Amino acid sequence: MVNINVTVHQEYLSAIADVADALRARGMQVEQVLEMGFITGSAPNDRLQDLKKVSGVQSVDQELGYQLPPPDEDIQ
Repeated sequence: MVNINVTVHQEYLSAIADVADALRARGMQVEQVLEMGFITGSAPNDRLQDLKKVSGVQSVDQELGYQLPPPDEDIQ
């Protein structure tokens, strides 16, 4: 599973709940539906292309993460 952020086309904002339901039907675990046009959650990596095909979806972006080294580690 990877964490993802889905951007919804502006013309679909009034139906964002329907877009979220369609994403769930294709395997996404929806965590938040933000009325401004974003849906966050997670999905199996092999389902991302299917999620991009849902009507109303503008983009599906994998959440990028980073980790700082421990505070006691030498600076490189």
